[in-house]
Amino acid sequence: MARPLRFVYPGAVYHVMARGDGGKKLFLTDSDHLLFLDWLDGACKSHGWRIHAWVLMGNHFHLLLETPEPNLVTGMKWLLGGFSQAWNRRYKRRGHVFQGRYKSIPVSGERAADPYHFRTVADYIHLNPARAKIAGGNKGALLEYRWSSLPAYAKGKALGKGEEWLVFDRVLDAFALAQSGRGRRAYMEWLEIRAREDGGRLSAEAMRALRRGWYLGEDSFRDQLLALIEKGAKALKVKGSHTGLALKSHGEEAAERIVKTGLQLLGMREGVECLSGYQKGDPRKVAMAILIKGHTNVSNIWIASRLHMGHDRSVSRLVSQGKSNKEIQKLCAELQEMLPCED
Repeated sequence: MARPLRFVYPGAVYHVMARGDGGKKLFLTDSDHLLFLDWLDGACKSHGWRIHAWVLMGNHFHLLLETPEPNLVTGMKWLLGGFSQAWNRRYKRRGHVFQGRYKSIPVSGERAADPYHFRTVADYIHLNPARAKIAGGNKGALLEYRWSSLPAYAKGKALGKGEEWLVFDRVLDAFALAQSGRGRRAYMEWLEIRAREDGGRLSAEAMRALRRGWYLGEDSFRDQLLALIEKGAKALKVKGSHTGLALKSHGEEAAERIVKTGLQLLGMREGVECLSGYQKGDPRKVAMAILIKGHTNVSNIWIASRLHMGHDRSVSRLVSQGKSNKEIQKLCAELQEMLPCED
């Protein structure tokens, strides 16, 4: 199976997350939290990163990370490699500290055009302690949880010396809030209400977006990323690399898993060839098409052929209509629950 794609380009924004190997705790003491933040500080300063939100949980972490230069891969190698070595020395252990490869989901970073997705990730990160029931609501104010960027938002400055990489402007902009203490207080009040009334849970729409798979943004943002894939694949093909084929395989394998899951879950006849016996616009086909477009980079031509939905233009039309159809959205939610998701 092809490895997950890494999108690197100037000004990229990512939702980055990683877990402890085998689900083990990464942060056993306050010193472990501080150790990670020290390595994060080094990665940010050496690579020019900007952090818009962060949280350290028991066995994983989340970052809303911006890379002015296309250096995500080298910076994460610095961060995770350095922390892992220091952590193993501290506990006299050997081997992997993190589980597999870290996850990095590109987030649409256009300030005016698409603030929703930036806002969603910031909320998701800052409300994590409430969802884990260790802060917020009946557990006290979210601000009482030390290991997130939220206390710094409350004070209007980073808590550690020299942490110029922690910035607040983009998140406040996404909520159309003033770049002032008043704006920060309004943001804090919003989060505390969410923690108290909803337990830190996000809306179904927001969770669908977060679990989509390989990007977080509107269709125009997806098209930009696909253009990067195509450009990279062409360049590698000229050099005789097989990575272009791997890119194609990555999308088709993921799409195939969605089809097989859909056949089983939605009560359709086994065997992909049996799909020809259903109408082109069958709600179950449309639900699978929506999930495939959200989770993979396969083309409408591939979807039309695999799901027997007619012309590739029919796929675009049916998917667009399906996004506002309650029956199809219910099917999407049921199918989504069967797909891997992150905490």
